[in-house]
Amino acid sequence: MAKSPPKSRRSTSGGRSRSATITTFPQAVRFLNDRVNHERMRLIRVNSTAFKLDRVRTLLEQLGNPHESVQTVHVAGTVGKGSTVAMIGSILEGCGYTVGQFTSPHVTDVRERMAINGRPIERSDFVELMRQVKAASERAQIEPTYFEILTAAAFRYFADQAVDLAVIETGLGGRLDCTNVITPLVTVITRIDYDHMQILGSTLAEIATEKAGIFKPGVPAITIEQPEGVEDVLRAEAARIGAPISVINREIEYSCRFGATQDLGPHTRVCVITPTSQFMHVPVPLPGEHMAGNCALALAAVDLLKGMGFKIAEVPLHEGLVRTKTPGRMELIAHRPRILVDGAHNPASIGAVMRSVGAHVPYDSMVCIFGCCEDKDIASMLDMVALGGDKIIFTRAKSTARAADPEDLQRLFTERNGKMSQVAQTLDDALDLARRAVSREDLIFITGSFYLIGEAKKAVHQYETAAAAAAAAR
Repeated sequence: MAKSPPKSRRSTSGGRSRSATITTFPQAVRFLNDRVNHERMRLIRVNSTAFKLDRVRTLLEQLGNPHESVQTVHVAGTVGKGSTVAMIGSILEGCGYTVGQFTSPHVTDVRERMAINGRPIERSDFVELMRQVKAASERAQIEPTYFEILTAAAFRYFADQAVDLAVIETGLGGRLDCTNVITPLVTVITRIDYDHMQILGSTLAEIATEKAGIFKPGVPAITIEQPEGVEDVLRAEAARIGAPISVINREIEYSCRFGATQDLGPHTRVCVITPTSQFMHVPVPLPGEHMAGNCALALAAVDLLKGMGFKIAEVPLHEGLVRTKTPGRMELIAHRPRILVDGAHNPASIGAVMRSVGAHVPYDSMVCIFGCCEDKDIASMLDMVALGGDKIIFTRAKSTARAADPEDLQRLFTERNGKMSQVAQTLDDALDLARRAVSREDLIFITGSFYLIGEAKKAVHQYETAAAAAAAAR
């Protein structure tokens, strides 16, 4: 049986001073939201001030360097980071370990970003951490960013809670990502594709070099088969750093097959054979063939941990893996009509999820509500959307300044193919249009941005709550 998170053990070492200005959860969130947030800003460029590790190191020092007392696995990449983190964490939890997970972005609540055994941090603990971080930044006379604050707070939280291991997802890139202050037990690179090109570089080789920045001397690295040229870059960077690297389907034997059974329905199974273990015909817990490679990465990472002394037994491993949850990924949030959401936000992930929906979700017709950020490879994303949607409604998330204008999206979409499309300036309007357009066996699918998915979950909850209240009043 997996351990429950232990009660918080507040120490009096580094960074324990309190600021009376943060006493409630809304105040804590306001403090965080007032910081520079590169996730929500419009187009930005790399510069030595915006992206460097000095501030987060200073902040962590003021907090007692909690990251140095936490064992970690570090995950970077473009596609599949979140699902790989979730599977590693779920396997380890199933094997009896207390596991922290630091992920981004969140879907509906910032507390999702730091969780232990799948449970987001309590509001009271979050308030305390924001109070500590505020005091620490004031002592150091620095202005940390939104993500730097969350990163430092997560490490302090995991150290306070004495987790056995934390699985840490990079926020953006790798080399200059503020999570890159750790020396992990294992590093993992998921599939690399075009994304954040104005920050990470315009070629896959440049992007791969940035992602490989998480490699550490002597720390084993695992990656998956990559687009042409990317594997060479990763191997060269690993050799330069002195990190032993293994590639799924190269040094690690791998195969997958898609099928259906009465108990599991349509699903993918993987076989992963490492020099020390054989994982045969393991059901992938998340839908879609694209999840098979992520599952293989998770199994290979856990196998490396096993070689370092972590006790990984076959039955608990399988029981933990099957319980993997990923909010905002292929998540059904309503039934009448059916509304499915996925936070895919680059061409590779959009294409993968469209194929996944086709393989796993029966429907007569799909109405796709799409909105994305303006700094994406929008043309390629729209081509992927056209593969699955029978009717497209373009909209925008109101929670980010980076949201692309839906009329611009429609204009480009029309130039590239002739499918029917509409524009709605708000998500609520898009949902109204979609609900009027679908029948019982149709599907509404919302994708393109985690900001849009978060707003969709809140909107559907409010809609269903109002409908229930109206029904009860009749």
